[in-house]
Amino acid sequence: MIKKLGLNIDHIATLREARHADYPDPAAAAVIAELSGVDGITVHLREDRRHIKDRDVYLLREIVKVRFNLEMALQPDIIETAIKIVPDDVCIVPEKREEITTEGGLDVIKNIENLKNVIPQFHEKGITVSLFIDPDKAQIETAKNVGADFIELHTGRYSSSRSTEIKNSELSALIECAGFASSTGLGVNAGHGLNYNNVYPVAMIEEIETLNIGHSIISRAVISGLEKALSDMIAILERARADSLHKGLPYNPSPA
Repeated sequence: MIKKLGLNIDHIATLREARHADYPDPAAAAVIAELSGVDGITVHLREDRRHIKDRDVYLLREIVKVRFNLEMALQPDIIETAIKIVPDDVCIVPEKREEITTEGGLDVIKNIENLKNVIPQFHEKGITVSLFIDPDKAQIETAKNVGADFIELHTGRYSSSRSTEIKNSELSALIECAGFASSTGLGVNAGHGLNYNNVYPVAMIEEIETLNIGHSIISRAVISGLEKALSDMIAILERARADSLHKGLPYNPSPA
């Protein structure tokens, strides 16, 4: 199966919110990502709105031409927002206010009744539903039974392990569970903690359709683009030095 890349742009918003500024703009990042060939854009509208805001979600829904995937917890106001904006996909995740990032997969078994109520509401709007779960067959079976279209396998334990033995064990679990999920008719995606050093073995798993990756790509972009960012700023300062010799010129913030 051809692997697709979904870019999670939450950390563009994280950088913006660090200074409560209006930049960098996640929408601008989404446009660049589309032009660069990604297959989807993912954002997580958290209950505490710590990075992505409601305005971002509405704007992205308007401009994103590839698949737009909204990660969300089973919170009534966020369910209402999802039904209103109609993303292509929703991925239902667990959420705790104090966590730095999503810790572990959704316990589908404990949320059966809620999911059975919510998933049909999304399907009525034509929204594809994915459940973010650990590689566990009981959770996968329940995901199928509650009507999910996809699962997204949580790759966090695989990604964070520093032990080769544990990493190989976690990879084996991902391979086995991807095959099992596919055999039930579920589509399979994967993500969390994947980076340039560990993604290849996961990308080799036949049944996985889309890999949703964010932090590692945005982190590399910060470093890879630093040289140009510095050269652009230096050019503006050099122009300002030159213009300071000619007081009274009209203000023009852009470099020549």
